[in-house]
Amino acid sequence: MTISTSPSHRRVLAASFVGTTIEFYDFYVYATAAALVFGELFFPKGAPGTQQLAAFATLAVAFFARPIGSLVFGHFGDRVGRKSTLVASLLTMGVSTTLVALLPTYATAGWLAPLALCMLRFGQGFGLGGEWGGAALLAVEHAPPGWRARYGSAPQLGAPAGFIAANGLFLLIGLWLTPTEFRDWGWRIPFVISAALVAVGLWIRLKLTETPEFAASLEAAPPPAVPIAELLRRHGGATLAGTVGAIACFAAYYVGTAFLLGYGTKTLGFPMQQFLLMQLGAILFMAAGIYLAAWLADNKWDERRVLAGGCVATVLIGFTIQPLMDGSAAGAFAFLALTLFAMGFVYGPLGAWLPGLFPARVRYTGASMAFNVAGVIGGGLTPLVAQGLAMERGLWAVGLYLSAAAGLSLIALVAIRPAPVPPRAGRRRQA
Repeated sequence: MTISTSPSHRRVLAASFVGTTIEFYDFYVYATAAALVFGELFFPKGAPGTQQLAAFATLAVAFFARPIGSLVFGHFGDRVGRKSTLVASLLTMGVSTTLVALLPTYATAGWLAPLALCMLRFGQGFGLGGEWGGAALLAVEHAPPGWRARYGSAPQLGAPAGFIAANGLFLLIGLWLTPTEFRDWGWRIPFVISAALVAVGLWIRLKLTETPEFAASLEAAPPPAVPIAELLRRHGGATLAGTVGAIACFAAYYVGTAFLLGYGTKTLGFPMQQFLLMQLGAILFMAAGIYLAAWLADNKWDERRVLAGGCVATVLIGFTIQPLMDGSAAGAFAFLALTLFAMGFVYGPLGAWLPGLFPARVRYTGASMAFNVAGVIGGGLTPLVAQGLAMERGLWAVGLYLSAAAGLSLIALVAIRPAPVPPRAGRRRQA
């Protein structure tokens, strides 16, 4: 049996997907540039690998900004509403991304260049801190019975779409320009394009109305004066479980993308265009994994069990990094595809599972905080740590790091009881 999707629901899903695609495009444009050129452009020369370490360290700045953004945007999202908060988060990140295109390099501005880069990276993270939770709530709070996980996968699918847009653009620019032209000015083009994409996202989101569940929560009781205080006082256990349960998706993603892009091109010697093309192919496995995981969560099991299965797969995949990333294109693509497919299973159902841990009155704050603190733990330092482990111990140590992160998430998912909010009774199997 199928279910019809009304025009208003299609608009909601489009706003959730398109807005998150733009946000992740902005985030991944930065990660790709950091892996390829930021080290040599924004930092002084040092020992081999230190410029790359410094570039990956700037990636972490945004992850530490994300919980702050989730706290601020979550406060207004739970008190004022989802729509206006999502518009503000999109503007914050879009402006920060566009301004990166205008930055001077270390050769012309000295230490002011990396300082300004870190400030704009902080702005990116601050904006994304309010984006994901709001986009997920926008989708799942409109979902018909039995469709929560699939509606919740709309913002999740924005991740591979944003990655394809970002890395695909870098690939085309790399084909059009010489390496010198790309290094001197070509890398700035994707950051400029962000301004146009943000305008499209704003046009879509300004047409939205508030979600039914948020409106119902306001009718039932006034919004909390300080959502984060109520969250920690009454839902601290759910916040902790949600945070640890989401670590695996960040570790898998940033090992398979940012770290391996730098390692593959600078250590294994793959041409930039070839490795970007392999990643673009592998990200399609992630998109397939996201939707398949959401379908299974709606029709076969539930979000928690599907997430746990993805964690088990990720633990096992960590042990394959050394033999597969042996310098051959076939082995590298196989590892990328396996990792990102499993990442779809530890990421896709999060759009429904994390909001389901919290009541509507603190749901924006709770889902955003859990997701973004998990980003600090599982993603913020992962490229930096993985680069250091690879330099000191080899790829096998990076694989153990990935397996350990997935193991932590598995423990949290097994330990927490299925959440009573939202109710599961309305679920019906769909063909």
